[in-house]
Amino acid sequence: MPHFILDCSEHIIQLKSPEEIIQAVYNAADATGLFAVGDIKVRINPFKYYTVGNTKDDFIHVFGNLMEGRDDHQKANLSKKIVSTLKTMFPDVPILSINLREFEKSSYCNKTMV
Repeated sequence: MPHFILDCSEHIIQLKSPEEIIQAVYNAADATGLFAVGDIKVRINPFKYYTVGNTKDDFIHVFGNLMEGRDDHQKANLSKKIVSTLKTMFPDVPILSINLREFEKSSYCNKTMV
């Protein structure tokens, strides 16, 4: 169920391949044990045009969308694992961040549910 969408400067995918980045984020999320096998989804949106504090500094921001039900400790651990993984991969990238949002079970729907 979880979706991890990485917004990043276009230069990021020149430093490491998109596949390598996607797999690293997948592995970090999977290592938490919070998700069923095969449920984790990861995507990358590289940006050519952006500003970060009126600079062109490289950045990665992860938007994590999860089904509700995890406690604050679990979510904090997940965030730290993903950012730590990216920090190891990209030690010179000045901006690495994540935020998690929860889907409400009552309003979530996909095609297998209708």
